Amino acid sequence: MSAVPPPPPPAPAAPSGETAAPPLGVPDDGLDWRRMHPVTPVVRGWGVIVVLFLVGFNQVATDVEGAGEVVSSVNPLWFVGGLAFFALVVFLYSALAWRMMRYAVGAEAVHLRQGIVFRQQRQARLDRLQAVDIVQPLVARIFGLAELRLEVAGGADSAVKVGFLKIGDAETLRAELLARAAGVTVAEGEAAPVAPEEQVIQVEPGMLVGSLLRTGALLAFLAILVGLGVAAVLAHTAAPLLSAIPGLIGFGSYLAQRFVGEYGFVGAVSPDGIRLRRGLLETRSQTIPPGRVQAIRLSQPLLWRRKDWWRVEVNVAGYGSITADAKSSSQVLLPVGDRRAALDALWLVLPDLGLTDALAVLDEALVGSGPSETFTTSPRSARILDPLTWRRNGFAVAPRALLLRQGRLVRQLVVVPHERTQSLGVEQGPLQRRLGVASFALHTTVGPVTPQIAHLAEADAARLLAEQDERARTARNSEGPELWMRQIATEPVAEVVTEPVTEPAAEPTGDGA
Repeated sequence: MSAVPPPPPPAPAAPSGETAAPPLGVPDDGLDWRRMHPVTPVVRGWGVIVVLFLVGFNQVATDVEGAGEVVSSVNPLWFVGGLAFFALVVFLYSALAWRMMRYAVGAEAVHLRQGIVFRQQRQARLDRLQAVDIVQPLVARIFGLAELRLEVAGGADSAVKVGFLKIGDAETLRAELLARAAGVTVAEGEAAPVAPEEQVIQVEPGMLVGSLLRTGALLAFLAILVGLGVAAVLAHTAAPLLSAIPGLIGFGSYLAQRFVGEYGFVGAVSPDGIRLRRGLLETRSQTIPPGRVQAIRLSQPLLWRRKDWWRVEVNVAGYGSITADAKSSSQVLLPVGDRRAALDALWLVLPDLGLTDALAVLDEALVGSGPSETFTTSPRSARILDPLTWRRNGFAVAPRALLLRQGRLVRQLVVVPHERTQSLGVEQGPLQRRLGVASFALHTTVGPVTPQIAHLAEADAARLLAEQDERARTARNSEGPELWMRQIATEPVAEVVTEPVTEPAAEPTGDGA
């Protein structure tokens, strides 16, 4: 007869105002589990109610008479009772979902538990933290709540969302997580040090509207609309114009999304990283820790050239898990601004290129053309493959980064810090081999920026491949620790970690074609 093991000891009591998390098949680790705000399920699930309302409205709109007959035949008491029962079910489900949601902050990770039927536990390791966002959807703003989104290096669906919390609690938690990820250990009962910030960029609404009106897509759409109008007049029918309505709605939605998402854009620099705030309906406060930006692109469409406006976008490690709309907004470092603002945005990511006359080199990179002492461009034989931009396409090597210049109608400058190089490649098609040219590509994390240069001379492409491989290796080996908040640690800080815990850097490889 085997002995019966004694029952496990009870879990330690949670602090006042908080509750212990339910077991999930793992032993209790002694973490301080906290609850979300009680209205969190309502804020998360309001979209379902809106969809049900729209479906019902669509049914009524398609058959008004039939809907009226159904409503008149239903007993008002039954109707009111059905609504009350539906509200009761929603309330009970929301209350149960809220009771099952917990989060805890450990020494090395943030933990999240949720789920009613299928329980789920997730964690975001602080040493893999890529960005911390505070997001306030419209409904959450009504209740004064916010959601904390932790983007970590882990591929798709790796983000951890903690929310909804009171806006003050969310900001305090963000400061604590950034401090822990930066190597600062906060004494128990003390608030984490909040890094001061200095505003560098601000986009006025008028400039944002002007940039949207100066897009080539808008002019092309208006030209098509005028053509359809002429066709409607000649054909004496409105069918051509009616066929343009879906396109008009779609393009209007695109412009509205850009305006709403980039409204009130503000960029600031602080010891805990780059801080970005934007949004009209849904506000987003984003903090990107230093070293998480993998590549930067400055671009200028043709219609912005007279104003000398530029747009700055970045690849941020960890943003592969969010939706396309949110990703396009989260990886914008400057929606629109003059050249000085664009360079300020560049300095946020890479304050020092290691050049004695960086402004002159950047000026040549932004608007220059043809080979020079700084830039190596495509040979004359490439004009057959690229007649418009072969003189502008080229690269320059700075001590801290690689500069890739391309584009004639849409000018582009891509800057990649040497230590952010993941891999390299050279491609050469049959016609390129005959002309003695090849295309060079530098691979970073997924994002809007694609670092590549087409149709370089074979010798230049091969030399760039070999030398950039060595530069990337050297830069990674000499890269300093990422404990970026050590200098602002104050009296409340009990201990400063001296050895950083960072994600192992993958060695770049030179994979020539």
